[in-house]
Amino acid sequence: MEHNPPPPFPSPEELKTKITEFMKSNFGDRVSVATFTQPEPAAMDEPPPPKTSGEEFVFDFLPRDIKAHLDRFVIKQDEAKKVLSIAVCDHYNHANYLRRLEKEDAARAEETEYAKQNVILVGPTGVGKTYLIKHIAELIKVPFVKADATKFSETGYVGGDVEDLVRELVQKADGDVNLAQFGIIYIDEIDKIASAANLIGRDVSGRGVQTTLLKLMEETEVPVRSMNDLQAQLQAAFEFQKRGKAKRETINTRHILFVVSGAFERLKQQVSRRISQGQIGFSAEPVKVMDNELFQFVTTQDFVEYGFEPEFIGRLPVRVVCEDLDANDLYKIMKFSEGSLLRQYERAFRAYGIEISFDDEALRLIADAAAKEKTGARGLLTVFEKLFRDYKYYLAGSGLSQLRVTAELVREPKRVLDRLMAEGHKIEAQTLEADVRQFTEKFRNEHGLEVIFDETAVRRLVERAQAERMTVTDLCAHLFKDYQFGLNLIKKNTGRKEFVLNAEAIDAPDKFLSDLVVQSYYPIAAAQKA
Repeated sequence: MEHNPPPPFPSPEELKTKITEFMKSNFGDRVSVATFTQPEPAAMDEPPPPKTSGEEFVFDFLPRDIKAHLDRFVIKQDEAKKVLSIAVCDHYNHANYLRRLEKEDAARAEETEYAKQNVILVGPTGVGKTYLIKHIAELIKVPFVKADATKFSETGYVGGDVEDLVRELVQKADGDVNLAQFGIIYIDEIDKIASAANLIGRDVSGRGVQTTLLKLMEETEVPVRSMNDLQAQLQAAFEFQKRGKAKRETINTRHILFVVSGAFERLKQQVSRRISQGQIGFSAEPVKVMDNELFQFVTTQDFVEYGFEPEFIGRLPVRVVCEDLDANDLYKIMKFSEGSLLRQYERAFRAYGIEISFDDEALRLIADAAAKEKTGARGLLTVFEKLFRDYKYYLAGSGLSQLRVTAELVREPKRVLDRLMAEGHKIEAQTLEADVRQFTEKFRNEHGLEVIFDETAVRRLVERAQAERMTVTDLCAHLFKDYQFGLNLIKKNTGRKEFVLNAEAIDAPDKFLSDLVVQSYYPIAAAQKA
């Protein structure tokens, strides 16, 4: 049987033509294909720019160091912070050990067994689960990627999408694959991919995500280039044309720390029911325990009954709960957390020229209102946005420079805002009146002429400046742009240096000046007319 050689690989121009024809036949003229310019041979042979080596990643923290850092940003959750600190230290200390061992005895390093300290976080929304992991990653300086598990259960190509999380670590590490292999992947709402126990058969999409994550959480190689990424595949095709083979770079997930989290509301009910059923006798009281106490009774079987594969939940040995936040916790978050929402609102109002401050009593009332939202710390943002929406709109540019948030403001925001707007209007008017005096002084210094605005003129200038949202300086520059010429002419005719302007000069400045000039030429006629 005769073996024919494979056809030659098409040139970039031929490849572009084929792709263009394919895209046009399927999508019409709505899609175009960009031209890829092939680098010069010399440029292709240049080594890529140096990347930071993963060997330079250093981890030398103690558990209490990590917890102390988290205490600055996250209120409460002491048990969660302690458990996470230990798990992170164990994980990266083992990575350091393996790196040292690989230099001494690579075979022994390959044979070394280690159960990764992957974490499952249980807790309601807004209690700081994401915040905890993000700040750990920032402290130890590793790339951090966050995603929602629901995204993967809604897609047909589960494997590729889940692996994209690993590829995103490389992007967060600025292309440094070595550093990316020590990153942290955080997947929220993991409870949403649990297979419902009351379904006939298994939930295929949820099970598929669990199976793919299982491989990633243990150890596997993930290609840096996705099969779904057209640009990456074209780049590989050009490399194949140039060198006869395409570079295949992979990311090893052995040292990537995986953290998954969810609210697990059904789990709480499930465990409570099991404990209650274990009590004997008619006098058995319902078990009343806090979340952390209840979690001590959670077993792997509880997670399996919840809808997780035994292999999947077995790869998450570190299990910790984040407790609900009450009003007192929310008050402490505002008062003491370095990431407090108060700092955000201080910056927002400062951008409008307003310094905002908060009374403790007001913060207590805000915390009470946020606790009723039942969304943890996120309830604070809901309350703040509703409370200060009109304040930002009406006080910005009002002349008010200080805003004291009192209990009265929280209880009756509309009435307090009306009063502040009136005060701001008055303050703004006073500022504008001072600007009028500055204009007259500047006019005298520049032109040697005295312009005096009477009371009606000052009031009219302030009214127009407020209505037209202009500064008095800009308004006067617009109204009296030609006055120095006309008034100098009057000075030449009559020797007059002082001029009083009234409200008519503000409403019709050109006519007012014209009348003054005419009077300087015909003073007798003007006097008789008067």
